[in-house]
This record gives sequence, C-alpha cells and structure tokens, in this order.
Amino acid sequence: MRFKLHSNYQPRGDQPAAIEQLYGGLEAGEKHQVLLGVTGSGKTFTMAKLIEQANRPALVLAHNKTLAAQLYHEFKGFFPENAVEYFVSYYDFYQPEAYVPSADIYIDKEATINDELDKLRMSATRSLFERRDVVIVASVSCIYGIGSPEAYYGMLVTLEKGQQTSREALLRRLVDIQYERSEDLRRGTFRVRGDMIEIYPPYQDEGFRLEMWGEQIDSIRQIDPLTGEVKSGQEDLPQVTIFPKSHYVMPQEQRERAIVTIQEELWWWKKELEKQGKFVEAQRVVQRTMFDIEMMRTIGYCHGVENYSRHLSGRLPGEAPPTLLDYVPQDFLMFIDESHQTVGQVRGMFNGDRARKQTLVDYGFRMPSALDNRPLTFEEFEHRMNQVVYVSATPGPYELTKAGGVVVEQVIRPTGLVDPQVEIRPVKGQVDDLLEEIRVRSEKNERVLVTTLTKRMAEDLSEYFSEIGVKCRYLHSEVETLDRIKILRDLRRGEFDVLIGINLLREGLDLPEVSMVAILDADKEGFLRSERSLIQTIGRAARHLNGAAIMYADVMTNSMRRAIAETDRRRQKQTNYNAAHGITPTGVSKRVRDMIDGVYDPSALQERKAAENLATYGTMSEKDLLRELKRVEREMLESARNLEFERAAQLRDRLKGLKELAFGVPEIDDALTATGTDGRITPIYPARKRKS
Repeated sequence: MRFKLHSNYQPRGDQPAAIEQLYGGLEAGEKHQVLLGVTGSGKTFTMAKLIEQANRPALVLAHNKTLAAQLYHEFKGFFPENAVEYFVSYYDFYQPEAYVPSADIYIDKEATINDELDKLRMSATRSLFERRDVVIVASVSCIYGIGSPEAYYGMLVTLEKGQQTSREALLRRLVDIQYERSEDLRRGTFRVRGDMIEIYPPYQDEGFRLEMWGEQIDSIRQIDPLTGEVKSGQEDLPQVTIFPKSHYVMPQEQRERAIVTIQEELWWWKKELEKQGKFVEAQRVVQRTMFDIEMMRTIGYCHGVENYSRHLSGRLPGEAPPTLLDYVPQDFLMFIDESHQTVGQVRGMFNGDRARKQTLVDYGFRMPSALDNRPLTFEEFEHRMNQVVYVSATPGPYELTKAGGVVVEQVIRPTGLVDPQVEIRPVKGQVDDLLEEIRVRSEKNERVLVTTLTKRMAEDLSEYFSEIGVKCRYLHSEVETLDRIKILRDLRRGEFDVLIGINLLREGLDLPEVSMVAILDADKEGFLRSERSLIQTIGRAARHLNGAAIMYADVMTNSMRRAIAETDRRRQKQTNYNAAHGITPTGVSKRVRDMIDGVYDPSALQERKAAENLATYGTMSEKDLLRELKRVEREMLESARNLEFERAAQLRDRLKGLKELAFGVPEIDDALTATGTDGRITPIYPARKRKS
C-alpha cells in the first residue's frame, strides 16, 4: 500500500518550500538534512508529507515517552489507513541489575512490564514483516538489544485452511515460540478443547480459533478472546500467521548450540578468575550460570536471558547486538525529533550501561558476554542510518556539521502566531512580581509555566503559591511517568493554572493553553540557562495568541543575548510575512486526550481486565471459586504487610467482586467474618448461592 495522508490542512507559510527542499534532498541521495522548525510551525505535518511523497517506511525517533506518545497520536491521525506503530520501553518500573563493591550490595533486576506497551512493541515488528507502509514512532530505547530478526521471523507459524498437520505437532510448534497452554486465555497463550484450538497472540486484541478435522485444519476464525465469540460478519480466514511471543525466541537446535558456547565461556572465565585469585567470584559465576542453563533447557528461557544474547544470536564477541534498526528495511527514512536532545542521549547511553555491567563481570555476577547485551555505540548507530532528517527549533553542532551547515527553515506558523515578546525583569521581588502576573492570566483562563533551577525550589514555590490560593502543581524527574501525563492533562483541562518545573518543560510539550512562560534566575549561566534551553523554553508560549515570556535576571548573559536575538529575528520574519499576506493570527485549539502515556486509556483497560476476570470466574466450579477467593485474600494481606498498598487495594476490589459473585454479598462485611475465642477475625465462606 502507498502512504495516504488524511488532513484538512494544506501546506502554508514556508511549509511548501521546506517540504520541496527536503524531498529534493532525499531524491538527490543526501544522507543528512536539518529542518529548523519553530514550535507550532507544523513540523509533524511536514514529516508526514515527506513520508507520503517518498512512500518509504519511516522511523521517528524521540528522546522520551511523552514526546513519542504525542507524535504517535499525530501520525495516527495523518495515516489512519497505514500502519503507525509505537515502540518504547515496556517497563513501568525498571531497576537494573547492579553491584556496589564499596558496600558489598547486590541489587537484583526488578521490573514491572506494561502489557499494553509490550503489545505495541510486538505489533511494530509484525508490521515491519507484513507491509511497507509503516511509520514507527520510537524512543531511544530502540537502540537496546532485542532478539535477532533472523530467529524471530524464522520461527513464524503459518496456518492455512485445509493444511495437513496433527494437533500434537501444531501444539508443539506453539510451545516452541513460547506460547503457554492455559485455560485462561491471555496474551501469548493458547487453549485446547477437543479438536478446537484457540490462540491469543501478544501483539493484537483478537484471537484465532482453529477447528481440526482429523489431521487437517478445517476452519480458522477470528474471535473475541474475552467472550470466545466469533467476530460478527467474519468468514473463515484462508490463512493466518502466528508470530512468536517474544523477540528472544529461537529453534531448539540453535538454543542447544548456544548452551554449548555458554558452557565453554563459563569454564574459560572460571579459570581466568581463579588465576586472579578470585575464587569466590569463580564459584558465584558457575553457580548462577549453571542455574540459568538448566532453566533454558527446561522452559526455553531464564531470568535475565538477555545477558546471553550474544550466544543466542550467534554473534561474535564485541559485535553489535540486534536492535529494532535491524528489523527495518534498508531504504527506511529516519526523523530525529528534537535532535539537539535526542542525539546527545543516544551518544551517552552506551557508556553508562557499560560501567554498570563491567562491575557485575568483575565480581562474578555475570560472564564477559553479558557486556554484549547493550545499547548500540554511537558509531554503530550512525552506521545503521540510511537517510535522516534532524528536526529541531535549535539544531545542535553535530547535526549542523553533518548537514554541511545547510538548514531548511520553517519559522512561519500556519496560524499566523508569532514568537512571544521577551521581557527582562530584576531578580529582586521576582516571586511577588510573578504572582501578580499569574493572577492576571488566571482571570483570563490562561495557563502559566514557571521554570526553576532546582527541584527544591520548584516544590517550595508550588507550596507557597498553593497556600495563598493559587492553583498550582510542580513537575520534575522524581514525579512518576504516569503522573506526569496526568499533571499535563489536568493543566490543559484547567484543574490548575500554574505548572512549575525544571527541565521537563522544554521540548515537545504541546500546551496551547499556556500564554506565559516565566524563567526564574535566567542569568545563572549553565545547561538549564543555555541559549538552546532558553529558546526552547520561550517557545512553550508560542502557541497562544497572547504568548509572552519573562526572564528574571540582573545580568544580561551571552546565552540570554543570543536567545533573545534569535527570538526577535524569527518574530520579525513572522510579522513581516503576516503583513505581506494579510494574515491575522489565530490561537491554537486542540482536544485534550484522556490518555495515560498518550497511547491507551487506563479506565478502559481496567474495565476490560475486570470483565476478563469476571468472565473467568463465571466459568469456575464452586470449589475452584472458593479456592481463588482464599488465594486473592491471602495475596491482599501479604501485599498490605509488604506496604504495597496500591496492589492491596486492587486485590481488595477484586475480592469484593469475587464474594459478590460467589455469595451475592456486595461488600466485605460481618456476614463474611466471625470473631473467634482468640479474638482473631476469621473469614466465613457460606454455601454458594445457586440459581433457581
């Protein structure tokens, strides 16, 4: 399929010239191009037009999940008929494995995987195999190692109506690609009922039902995994391809070969450690590795299997690991959004990862091959680039050098909005002066962003403003990712008027309701008050008709001088264009999406999971239901003892639903408990109510 862009917009301002120049560069084979696009100038639309004209798969790289989610939604709107995918880290919580020698503390890997994000990652690699009209919006986590595409795509299970195969052979193939057999149909599982096999792939919301007739597949239908009902209007499918459950999947023979090479490295490394007099470390690495090998032989994988990725993929020591960039076609286009941030982040990821893993290797927690489970080095990342467009309002020296100093400018906004006027005010009395400005904006139902230099100042200022009646919140790196999205959404909705932050308020925040940005201590020269940081921060107010920026400073620094000069240059160009074409600036209005992480609706997800639990419980026998009720109650009490109160609350709600289903009692009350002679409260489980 060709890319087909759906939009009511037409290129305006300097967009047509930018699109023409960039497309000309692609056609001429230029590998590096820079798009200098100011906030609100339609950079995403320009990228979408380039993708449509080039008609090639595209990878859009962002430096954080929030920006990636925003871009994902915009591209989904532009290309509803094409495959727009989302590939970011699937962890809600991630504590990497580490060892602190000075305190002799080993920290085991802890992670909470987000099933929805995992589904979207799997969907991305599936789309890359099945079609070419694919846009993948990814965070920098895409340069981390995953399983090799050769093994992943080599393990596909293709099923056709009328295909000759025994039921046992088919089930073995599903187990080989890490699907689990279960009566509770979940993602990555299959269920067997006589000659009927139901499969729920991890990368989509629909399942498949296969009906066998002897040793032949008689029919293939798409079903709702929750209800088991065949999709309405769906006829039998002629063919379906089942992709593996994990990117770390491989044939049995390859796994056996990997185990042999892992053992060879283990005995070599044991001798090396003993030569250095590290007998404790040698014993430790043998014990841990042999346990992992036994797990791989038994169930096909182990905890921390990614540390053996070099052996599993058959790559040489030091060779780059397979990443998402190995899955994309060779002629793909790459767009690096907010390149001044993203390029630096990609550059720094390898060294931080290497330092942590080297300590684990030195002290016998891992073998040297674990060092090859890593992100790409910057040189390896560059080698995998095809043609790239760097997109930023403030391009960095790297991208400017790569493009030979040639920059495609896009500073005229389709709305006619101009860059905000910058005003400098003294530091003395900055809080009181800012308070007065906030009250003026609040009366007009406008929002204000305030940037500080420290987390402590952001929190203290937020507390002070709240005490005197200003609806205010703070945002910094210690605020959980999901809470950040909620805070930004509530700001747009008008739940509060002022958001105070540090560095998170700069790139990629689409907040049209913000009419003023205040920069406290703007003359404290440094990273947070550099020329690029100041320009980006000023740009947060550029989407509002009454946009303004205030810098509180006593000294005019070089960074301030250059940032103000560049803002004035762009403002002058925008004003001249509006006057020449008779354009009256209009404000931006965008719908507030009620999304967590910008991708899926949490309330809908919770409702679906509750419905899945209810459907599962409804099929249980009375004995199994009572056993499940006791299990959930034990787990709830255990979570409470471990101070995991959110988990305990979720289990409490599930327990209420279970008891209502079992006994018709809506609440956990005295009807379900009794006090014994020892004073302890004991649950009572009366006979289950039967339908008349």
